[in-house]
Amino acid sequence: MPLVVFCGLPYSGKSRRAEELRGALAAEGRVVHVVDDAAVLGAEDTTVYGDSVREKALRGALRAAVERRLSRHDVVILDSLNYIKGFRYELYCLARAARTPLCLVYCVRPGGLSEEPRVAGSEENRNRNVSVSWRPRAEEGGRPLEAGTGAFREPRLVDSIGNGRTQADVPKELVQEETRAPDFPALMTPEFEKSAKPVSGDFYTPELLEALALRFEAPDSRNRWDRPLFTLVGLEEPLPLAEIRAALFENRAPPPHQSTQSQPLASGNFLHQLDQITSQVLAGLMEAQKSAVPGDLLKLPGTTEHLRFTRPLTMAELSRLRRQFISYTKMHPNNENLPQLANMFLQYLSQSLH
Repeated sequence: MPLVVFCGLPYSGKSRRAEELRGALAAEGRVVHVVDDAAVLGAEDTTVYGDSVREKALRGALRAAVERRLSRHDVVILDSLNYIKGFRYELYCLARAARTPLCLVYCVRPGGLSEEPRVAGSEENRNRNVSVSWRPRAEEGGRPLEAGTGAFREPRLVDSIGNGRTQADVPKELVQEETRAPDFPALMTPEFEKSAKPVSGDFYTPELLEALALRFEAPDSRNRWDRPLFTLVGLEEPLPLAEIRAALFENRAPPPHQSTQSQPLASGNFLHQLDQITSQVLAGLMEAQKSAVPGDLLKLPGTTEHLRFTRPLTMAELSRLRRQFISYTKMHPNNENLPQLANMFLQYLSQSLH
C-alpha cells in the first residue's frame, strides 16, 4: 500500500495534517502506520537537527522504520521535516522497490510562498506588510512561567522594513519590539500560530529555525520523487482527500529499475545460436545482392521476411548493425524468440538501412 511523505519546516502544521489524513483513511477501514521523529527517538528532541551526525542517524532510523512497514496492505505516513531532496529520493526508491505508489504533502506557513507576504486576520494591519516573530518566551506578563509548562508567548509583530511608513505610524507593539533583533520570520497569522503549537514542551530555537530555513530544499513537482505533490498553505485550507486517495490508490506504482529485475531464463547456448543465425543472414544477404538490382526484394533462406535492395551494402556496415542487434538482444534473452531471430534481424536491418 502507498507511502505518504510529509514535508515542511517546523510549525507548519505537518503533524496535524498527518493526523487528519490518518483519521480519514482509518475511517475507511484501512490500516495506517504513522512514523515520526518521536516514534523513532522515543521522545521529541529538536536538538537533533542541530547536530549533523545525530540528524544523519535519525534519517537512517526513519528510513528503516518506513521500510519495515511498507507492504501491499498498509498505508505508511512519514511525518518529519524531510527537507533534503536526497532523502526524499531514497524514500521514492523504497516505494519503487516495494512496488507501491507514493505522494508528497508539502505544508507551508501562510505567506511562505509569496515574496512579500501579508499577515491576515487584523483589520488594522490589513494593508501593512508585517512578519510574525515566533520565539518561546520565558515569562508571560512579567511573571516567570512554571517549569515544565512548555507555554509559548502570543505572537509579537516586528516592523517590516520597506513599508514606507514613519515610526509615528507604527503601532506601539511594533515600536517596543523594534529594539530587539528580528527573530526568524514565521510569516503566519496569530490564529495559525495558536493551532500549530507543538503538543510537547520541546521547541526549536530561533537560530535552529533559521538554519533549517536556509538549508531547506523545497519539493519540485518536476522531479519524479516529488510527484504527485500536494501543497497546503496553513491549516485553514482543506485537505484534498479526494486527490490524495486518487494518487495513492488509483495511480500505478513507480516502475522498478531494469537492472534490479531478474533476467528471463535463457538456454546456455542462446548467445551461440544468436551469433550463428545472424552470421548466416549476413552471408546470405551478401550473396543475394550480387545479382540484385535496386528495387528488388531479397529473399533469404530460413526467413519469411523480405529486404528491399536499394544500394550495395558493405560487410563493414552490416557487421556494425549485427553487433548492435546482438547487444540489444543479449539484454532481453528469451528462448521463445529463437525461431524468429532470423526474421527479427532482417527487420532490424530493413529499419536501420532505410
